[in-house]
Amino acid sequence: MRITKSFIDKVPLPQIGPGGKSSQAFYRDSVIAGFGLRVTSGGAKSFIVEKRVDGRVTRKTLGRYGNLTLEQARKEAQKYLGKVATGINPIREAQEQRAQRVTLNDAFEDYLVTRKTLKPNTLNDYNRSMREMFKDWQSKALKDINRDMVLNRHAEYGQRSPARADNGMRILRAVFNHALQRYQDAAGKPFLVANPVDVLSHQRAWYKVERRQSLIKDHQLKAWYDATMQLNTQTTRDYLHLVLLTGLRRTEAATLTWKQIDFKEKTLIITDTKNGRAHRLPFSDAIEALLKRRSEEQESPYVFPSDAERGHLSEPRTAIKRVSKLSGVTFTLHDLRRTFITAAERLDIPAYALKRLMNHKDPNDVTDGYIIFDVERLRAPMQKITSFFLSHTQ
Repeated sequence: MRITKSFIDKVPLPQIGPGGKSSQAFYRDSVIAGFGLRVTSGGAKSFIVEKRVDGRVTRKTLGRYGNLTLEQARKEAQKYLGKVATGINPIREAQEQRAQRVTLNDAFEDYLVTRKTLKPNTLNDYNRSMREMFKDWQSKALKDINRDMVLNRHAEYGQRSPARADNGMRILRAVFNHALQRYQDAAGKPFLVANPVDVLSHQRAWYKVERRQSLIKDHQLKAWYDATMQLNTQTTRDYLHLVLLTGLRRTEAATLTWKQIDFKEKTLIITDTKNGRAHRLPFSDAIEALLKRRSEEQESPYVFPSDAERGHLSEPRTAIKRVSKLSGVTFTLHDLRRTFITAAERLDIPAYALKRLMNHKDPNDVTDGYIIFDVERLRAPMQKITSFFLSHTQ
């Protein structure tokens, strides 16, 4: 039929489907092959154009009746059909145009959607780096971020912190690698020619950031311990002590819940670990005493609760500064983990027991994959490490 304004105004609406589901009806124009009208049971009337493109019948919505007049819709349909006739795929062309407009913020948000396994701390680090290092790039199109910009921004932030400059650029590199696969041109090829962050490797511009070697030395342990005992908050004090006595990562200890504590078996388990392998540790006598005391006062599912929104203790920066000031020992939470592993190594704990205590996983170590480790195998080493610390803090 010939689609006219009169027909559009009077066209009957299709009946609502079973269960109240919306239905639709299509009317094809007899004048322009491929042009048509879609009508829904909800009353929406939209112009469409249909054509076989690259071996497939494609349908494009031109716009709603009311937003477009019939004459405007016919002209848009003719443009679309004209492009197809000359070998152009209008749908891919539109995709390419959208891809050309993708901003850094768009690509970053899309990247995060695909990375569903990112842990909260990692996610926070990514967002912070984006906000700090690339705040003025958020609305820039990816195609407008070039190698020189990357080199200059990396050098600029490297003057403040080489480690953070490198980390920010690694995140940016990951976003661009994602975009290379995600966004395509009209021919189905990546519209980005290359990742601009690769220039840092080509120019050997990455910083050589030495791994931190700081820890609490033997002769500093008593001063550190005495300073923690002067903290006003028992929760923070116990948290610092548990991290030292177990070598747990800061978030593993902070998010510890009572469901992860087994007083009968005298073990605790971390299920959400960095390498994905559950980490079970036995109590030493001091760890058991600390947890039993806390359990008698528990008012929260968390071992180290907080009044903050997340419900558990976050990194106690204020307490760490106070302990550092009182003791003269500057430290980070990861320094406590390094102190634990260093003490264990000096006490001649067997290598595989040491790896299990730290939950380190080496994919290249085939032997480690064959060893079935009983948690009881770690009880004596844990007690030995605790006794070492107690001998230096009392």
